[in-house]
Amino acid sequence: MRIISDYAIGWTIAFLFLSIVRGVGTEETGSLQFGFAQSVIISLTLGPIMGIISGVSQILMEEKIYKRISILRFLFLRLLFTLLFILFLIVSAYGIYQLYFGTDLDIISFAFDDGSFAIYFYVLSVDVILTIVRQLNLMLGPGNLGKLLTGKFYHPREEQRIFMFLDLQSSTQLAEQLGHIDYSSLIQDCFNDLGVVIEDAAEIHQYVGDEAVLTWKLKDGLSDESFIKAFFRFKDQIAAKEDHYQQKYGVVPIFKAGIHAGTVTVTEIGKYKKEIAYHGDAINTAARIQGKCNELGQELLVSHTLKRHIKGDSIIFDSVGSIMLRGKQSEIDIYAVKKQTSDISNG
Repeated sequence: MRIISDYAIGWTIAFLFLSIVRGVGTEETGSLQFGFAQSVIISLTLGPIMGIISGVSQILMEEKIYKRISILRFLFLRLLFTLLFILFLIVSAYGIYQLYFGTDLDIISFAFDDGSFAIYFYVLSVDVILTIVRQLNLMLGPGNLGKLLTGKFYHPREEQRIFMFLDLQSSTQLAEQLGHIDYSSLIQDCFNDLGVVIEDAAEIHQYVGDEAVLTWKLKDGLSDESFIKAFFRFKDQIAAKEDHYQQKYGVVPIFKAGIHAGTVTVTEIGKYKKEIAYHGDAINTAARIQGKCNELGQELLVSHTLKRHIKGDSIIFDSVGSIMLRGKQSEIDIYAVKKQTSDISNG
């Protein structure tokens, strides 16, 4: 729904911009004389319709088509979609104009009216721009592109955040067993499946090799124990696709995680390649906790800092004692999540 709403807003703004450019201080040369007010009405109607079509097609491209066919077939399908998109635009615009204002023109004359091809070129350009913005948003994380453009991260600022370091178990062994190409494909599939954590308000901050870093604003992560639910939701997603992983790779991947919270600074870094970066001891501590999973034989470890925020009994913790983490001057209490109740699993 977020993707569709973004496209609906984007196309509506694009058509309103076209209305301003064509309708203020200019005169139409075609058979249809669009006044500015008429153009705005059409834009507010047509924008959401085209946005929904464009958003749904983008979802289908990302989920069902992209990476599953050759690049030549993908480009051919993209071209076919563009032609159908223009055709649908013509039919929709003609129907909306007839509905609101009426015209004696037939649809063919409407499609080839003076100035129409300039509009089609504009529509294609908007489609390309929205696709690029979508890819930038995927690279930076939802909502971060707007924050970068408005300079929210220009100066370092403090935030209270939860961090989860999620790591593939036996990664070296798997890399040797599968070979570089299949191993990379395995990681790709796993991190595609990791997308389910978005349902628990998680932000996928970074991928580092076979490791992913998830983060939450403290309030969002604690709400309904989302930071715990995210791990088990991902685990359930992997389990649901067990047959896929067995048939394709001969293994079912297992992930382990460490979670901690604290005050960090967030800022944009880099001149020629910008990135939103977090700095602070909370990040290092979460990484060190995750590093203890193999040693302690646990799949999910959390710090006492987070455990004390869980008031109910929906999550069962098992203390593994006070552990000295590398780089720390004092021991830290760590807990293993031994069990989640059925309501969390189904949540």
